[in-house]
Amino acid sequence: MSVKYPAGAGRAVRTALAAGAPPGLRHAAALLATALLGAAPALAHNPLDAGQPDRLPLLAGALLMTAAWLLYLRGARLRPPPPGARTAFHAGMAIAVLAVFGPLDEWAETSTAMHMIQHMAFMVVIAPLWALAAPLPQWRAALGGHGRPLWRALIRAGRQPAASATVHGAVVWIWHVPALYLLALEDPWWHMVEHACFLFTAWLFWWAALRAARAEVGAALVAVTVTLMHTGLLGALMTFATVPFYGPERSVADQQLAGLIMWVPGSLFYLAGAGWMTWRWLERGQASERVIAREEESG
Repeated sequence: MSVKYPAGAGRAVRTALAAGAPPGLRHAAALLATALLGAAPALAHNPLDAGQPDRLPLLAGALLMTAAWLLYLRGARLRPPPPGARTAFHAGMAIAVLAVFGPLDEWAETSTAMHMIQHMAFMVVIAPLWALAAPLPQWRAALGGHGRPLWRALIRAGRQPAASATVHGAVVWIWHVPALYLLALEDPWWHMVEHACFLFTAWLFWWAALRAARAEVGAALVAVTVTLMHTGLLGALMTFATVPFYGPERSVADQQLAGLIMWVPGSLFYLAGAGWMTWRWLERGQASERVIAREEESG
């Protein structure tokens, strides 16, 4: 199937692939021009479709994601991240593009199960990838001295596992209240706000958990465990419900499948995160013991 690009996108791809541009920038620009701007017919939502006013929130989201990605690329040239962190960031951004602008978003409008898959992608796939990527140094380098109060606030929030877990948990439950859930489906601006809430609070939560200092690992493990429990509870409520929560046009079976997705596969991601944190904590302890042993031998 041939791919038709919106006006300007084809030029952007050709420019991105020009020999003079750095390889990383070429590849990212090509991806942004095709996927993020809705160039491919496979994408359900084209932010450049000016004939539909409800595309404005998508355009705003596309511009924000483009800015975040390009700032990271610029900052990565000034302050190169470790290869693993770079890969985690690009993987998270690519999955975010597909989750927000791909067909999953359209399917989520009529299926509670598809909507849950989208939410879980935000909370347990994209957000932990961004947390492992730790992109703040690159964004700070790209912006120079601008935004220092924001960076300081983010760093403080990223050191509070209990607080970040509480805020994220509140967001999860609030947006699953039927009235707000349906509001997000009916109003594209609120839909984008919902996505932003899930992504941002989940990123802070996983940042505080996965990158916790050794003294905070215990609190971080408790935060992950509590999050596993309350999301599992929400999933169980949806699984065992006998009436549809989100309108009679949505089947109970579809809602039960959505609850099962949050409850079982979702729990596995939290368990994996807790396991990784425990392994990292034990590894740090062994490294500290080796340092102490060497100091004692040299003394």
